[in-house]
Amino acid sequence: MSNDRYSQLDLYRRLLLQARPYWLHLFGTLALSLLSTPLALLAPLPMKLAVDSVLGSQPLPRLVQRFLPSSSPNSPATSLLFVVVTLLLITFLRQLQGTLSGVLQTYTGERLLQDFRAKLFRQVERLSLSYHDDKGTSDSAYRIQYDAYCIQAVTLGSILPLINSSITLVGMVYVIARMDWQLALVAMTVSPILFMLTRTFRRPLRQRWRAIKELDSSAMSVVHEVLGAIRVVKAFGREDHEHQRFVRGSSERLAAQVRVAFVQSGFDLLLGMTTATGTAAALWIGVMHVRSGVLTLGALLVVMAYLSQLYSPLSTLSKLLTDLQSALVSAERTFAVFDEVPEVIERRNARSITRASGALALRNVCFSYGSAPVLRGISFDVSPGIRVGISGATGAGKTTLASLLMRFYDPTAGQILLDGVDLRDYKLSDLRNQFALVLQEPVLFSTTIAENIAYARPDATDEQIIEAAKLANAHEFITRLPEGYRTLVGERGMRVSGGERQRISLARAFLRDAPILLLDEPTSSVDVKTEAGIMDAMDRLMRGRTTIMIAHRLSTLEHCDLRLELDRGEVIRMVASGRAPAPEPMLQKTGTT
Repeated sequence: MSNDRYSQLDLYRRLLLQARPYWLHLFGTLALSLLSTPLALLAPLPMKLAVDSVLGSQPLPRLVQRFLPSSSPNSPATSLLFVVVTLLLITFLRQLQGTLSGVLQTYTGERLLQDFRAKLFRQVERLSLSYHDDKGTSDSAYRIQYDAYCIQAVTLGSILPLINSSITLVGMVYVIARMDWQLALVAMTVSPILFMLTRTFRRPLRQRWRAIKELDSSAMSVVHEVLGAIRVVKAFGREDHEHQRFVRGSSERLAAQVRVAFVQSGFDLLLGMTTATGTAAALWIGVMHVRSGVLTLGALLVVMAYLSQLYSPLSTLSKLLTDLQSALVSAERTFAVFDEVPEVIERRNARSITRASGALALRNVCFSYGSAPVLRGISFDVSPGIRVGISGATGAGKTTLASLLMRFYDPTAGQILLDGVDLRDYKLSDLRNQFALVLQEPVLFSTTIAENIAYARPDATDEQIIEAAKLANAHEFITRLPEGYRTLVGERGMRVSGGERQRISLARAFLRDAPILLLDEPTSSVDVKTEAGIMDAMDRLMRGRTTIMIAHRLSTLEHCDLRLELDRGEVIRMVASGRAPAPEPMLQKTGTT
């Protein structure tokens, strides 16, 4: 992806569109934030009154005298009491404004982040397997977990402060100009200098933040990889090697972060010196004006207080435009995901299908991963209820063929037909409902056994779940567990054995009750005794269903009606046994199907 794919204005526009459902919340946050401007303008007033009217001899302003007793509006005691009460009232209002603004900003920010993450996660789910094969899961996880913060940083941390600072800046300039226009003019001479500094530092900071995000994502991929294969790491004693690999990546990230800090510190130094120069110039002129009688000492103190608050929004505006580069890089990365187009897409007016008969036909099917061909001109027909066994060496294309049947990928050439219709003409959800999948490494989620079985049909009743487990020869071992079907299987099902995981996976397939069954090396990782129990369950599962069984061991395929042998993506042998399909065992229909 080109670094210039997204302009800064385009990123702002798209993030604001994402935040559109919360514009009312954002407006409320902005309104509360804007209250800080008049309160900030009032903050130095008690000091001015104390110096000029309590310690000095100047009368209180007429507006203030209206709030004082008519008998002694200018007495020192009365004036001092008014100054103290005013100071406490302004402080209370500022604290109340800060509290309300903080609570609303936190609520709005968390809702923005939650919704943005949910949309990003949904998009990652929609993307084709080829995207995940290329990027890896850790990169997507990093973008969802960390890069999504950009919507908070830009809306609440940038745009609202920019608006607030701009309004505050205008207010401060107006007030200072009313008191001494020459001071206001001197103070504003720093603005073009700050603008040039911001433009100079913005681009290098953004480039460095891109590198940091990539290094962060790489470091996370090491963690995911090692923790996902921790048994292999321990078995080969590679803990130190993996630790060093993580440290090397983290060290590169550390060096990049230091370089960013160095650039940012240089900008902050120049920013501080620029505003300090403006303050010094204004102080010089202000002292001259006090000596000449143009300003009172109290007025000079107020002007200098306002001047510090004037430079605060100026500094904020400048720092935001540089600090924001990290968030904009994250926005680039999130919108790069949103702009990815799934390779497997549903056609307009796609056909619905309730339950297929199970007839499959492959017509000169070819497939490639990038430039590497995997399948070359595969052609064969499968009648409903037929069991097809596919064997071949590792890398021959067996699993790829199963993935094409479920439309995880589309063929680069040729057609796959289900009941005489190209798979690409069906609705994706309807198509995949026609398949039940059992993998070599069964996938279980870190929840209960019952919920893992019901993953195939979330509305299944307890009776249907138990019946499916019985058909899969899983009910007996489940009932021996202390919590039975409510037993938590742990992450990736590691609290149960490999054979038990496979039988739970088979129960899920029984509950799915789909007309086509895909079995990808279902017994390769279990012992002979366990395999016998699994094969007995699979034999019941296959009856009456079109079955595609992938296996290395030919003995596993001995009950298949048609056997195919693949080599380097081609069918080199096809043998039909002439067996007739048996009747199908049906689950008890006690709930919604």
